Amino acid sequence: MIRLAGITKHYLMGDEEVRALDGVDLHIGRNEYVALIGPSGSGKSTLMNLIGCLDSPTSGSYVLNGRDTSAMGDNELAKVRNEEIGFVFQSFHLLPRLTVLDNVAQPLVYRGIPRAERQRLATQALEQVGLGNRLGHRPNQLSGGQRQRVAVARALVGKPSILLADEPTGNLDSRTSLEIMALFDELHRSGQTVVVVTHEPDIAAHCRRTLRVSDGRIVEDTMNAPRGATP
Repeated sequence: MIRLAGITKHYLMGDEEVRALDGVDLHIGRNEYVALIGPSGSGKSTLMNLIGCLDSPTSGSYVLNGRDTSAMGDNELAKVRNEEIGFVFQSFHLLPRLTVLDNVAQPLVYRGIPRAERQRLATQALEQVGLGNRLGHRPNQLSGGQRQRVAVARALVGKPSILLADEPTGNLDSRTSLEIMALFDELHRSGQTVVVVTHEPDIAAHCRRTLRVSDGRIVEDTMNAPRGATP
């Protein structure tokens, strides 16, 4: 599903060239559950941005579902982001004046889907994350964990190929973090491809595969035992 070959991303900061990514080769298959882990400055956020088509590489190729995104223009990349990738961010990014239902339906507006169908799909997504009884609430009427569930529903509503979560538990307490990760676990079991970006080993341990990023390269690729399995 995801194939990166020879990916680099270089920036100029004054007279200095920063090699945020320095030759990354990566393959992620359908229905994998993958953690990208590494400290601040390791390159994991840059790698996430490239996988999410939020940025383009300096060199190399990125093929998503058989389509080479590396040379796409802004409009093509926007279409890929809307149709292929569901984003979950640390800070939720919900619109405070909209109801939960309308927040979740928002990505479908850009596809030209009629309102009644948008609301049907949004209701379905909210029921999937356990919030079918909160459709008319606004974000400030929800707990942090509930708001993140709304964000997950919004990411799922367009039936994306990839669910890409950037530090999804960063603003949550430990108990709520476990609830959100249990939701990702269930989504993976249902067939969803999930990529989680984190700096926390206990969050990465939920995933079936961990990619450790350091100095712009993938330095470790580990398969994790299923949670609860005896070593």
